[in-house]
Amino acid sequence: MTASGADSSTAWRRAAPRQWGRWMAVGALSMAASGCYGFSGGGGLPKNLRTVAIQPFDNQTAATELQREVFDQIRSVLRDRLNLREAPESRADLVVRGTLVKYDVDLPAGASADGRQTTSNRRRLQITLDVEIIDQTTGRTLLKRAGLMREGQYAEGGEATGRRNAIESIMTDLVEGVQSQW
Repeated sequence: MTASGADSSTAWRRAAPRQWGRWMAVGALSMAASGCYGFSGGGGLPKNLRTVAIQPFDNQTAATELQREVFDQIRSVLRDRLNLREAPESRADLVVRGTLVKYDVDLPAGASADGRQTTSNRRRLQITLDVEIIDQTTGRTLLKRAGLMREGQYAEGGEATGRRNAIESIMTDLVEGVQSQW
């Protein structure tokens, strides 16, 4: 073998691992484009669960606006994240019921110890509720949480922001709880 032949053989062995990586990437892209691999939507629920009836939550708190905010957020989340349509309870696949148990607001979360700092006081609030989601097609309870409590922090005077954050956290728990059944 000549010196130039040995040089090209060594160069090929060095380049081979890089070439394999390129071929693997091309193969993966080809499989994805050909339909061998894909993603499916649907929120992770069985296809037979398409409709939901959401009952207004009983409100045992003094915050009357909380009932409407929770109801609206549940409607939005079940529609957007789980692809469910609303239906009357008599025809719904799923039924959501619940009670707003507690709403504590204006709890201290932190304050600046240095009077020269312009940091405002932080406040927090807590929302506690009981919720139940039932599959009416089988009679099975998909989710039952009593005393589900979440907090929201906010700057002084920004209670609505803290409430929104706490409600969003509750909604994430509900969606994950229902999806975990499948």
